[in-house]
Amino acid sequence: MVAARPTLTHCALPSRLSSMSEQQAKHLPQRKQEHLEICLAGNVDGGVSSGAEQYQLVHVALPEISLADVDLTTVFLGKRLAAPLLISSMTGGTPRAAALNRRLARAAQSLGIAMGLGSFRAAIENPALAATYQVREEAPDILLFANLGAVQLNYGYTADQCRRAVETVGADALMLHLNPLQEALQPEGETSFAGLLTRIAELCRTLPVPVVVKEVGHGISGQVARALRDAGVAAIDVAGAGGTSWSDVEAARDASVAAVAEPFHRWGIPTFDALVDVAAAVPDLPIIASGGIRDGVDAAKALALGASLVGCGRPWLCAAAASPETLHAAIYTMIQQLRIALFCCGAPDLEALGPHCIRTRS
Repeated sequence: MVAARPTLTHCALPSRLSSMSEQQAKHLPQRKQEHLEICLAGNVDGGVSSGAEQYQLVHVALPEISLADVDLTTVFLGKRLAAPLLISSMTGGTPRAAALNRRLARAAQSLGIAMGLGSFRAAIENPALAATYQVREEAPDILLFANLGAVQLNYGYTADQCRRAVETVGADALMLHLNPLQEALQPEGETSFAGLLTRIAELCRTLPVPVVVKEVGHGISGQVARALRDAGVAAIDVAGAGGTSWSDVEAARDASVAAVAEPFHRWGIPTFDALVDVAAAVPDLPIIASGGIRDGVDAAKALALGASLVGCGRPWLCAAAASPETLHAAIYTMIQQLRIALFCCGAPDLEALGPHCIRTRS
């Protein structure tokens, strides 16, 4: 007799869905802590490559520029950055997350890069947790993204909650994350995504700051990107497959979903495939490339293919957990790698780093 495979259960909620129950709200910080511990302790990279190996930067043996003169500065959503890098949205809602967020923010301030916070939902449900996301004292000048799950717009959240998230942390923009696979695998997941695009469009018209939409590691297609552009989003983070797999994280968190989650270890649009697709579909929209981009050479490839910023998440989270010095060194190393990549492409600045600097590997 074959044992039955474990099944997933979900909250059965009606059309204009209610907010989470008191019991769910009570357990949300615990879930945040479990996610954080799993990401710090385990290998939860998915089974899909980012696709960076498909591309080769074209080496220029006579660059006719000086390395010291390579300019990595850029402007994104009106904010000037010293380098086109983003500490991707990761954590919040627990004491350890608070310490890590402050450490990440100090590094972002010191090195002049952008930062995204983890989902603010825990603090919406329990305002006492808001301090775990508040990093402006550490980083008064950075481009800072507040973050909420887009699906919460189908579960009772309105522009009021979104505005509260932005104002509480002093963010410059709101990042809405799309995570259908992760929600589908969570026993407590919220999976009513029907009609969500309309609510995103309503939010874009209402919120006084830009709305950016990202995936959490399984990629955004050109088709979805066009729909989001038409809804009014200010930028898209393709957040493709190649880095942390949230199906793997959920499987590690709850053994009862491991059998269901197993084939999704290889799920998603590789980051570089998503980037090329989205750049062709919405050439007028700023794009963030994230998902398995681990060094400055791959960052340069992403920028040459149309990204405006490059995000990195779990490697910098792990570095932050080690020490402030380890984190600073990790980010500084990527910046130096990126600078050298531009130099060896003969590109004095980011505007000069274009399609002519890259080719598909044979």
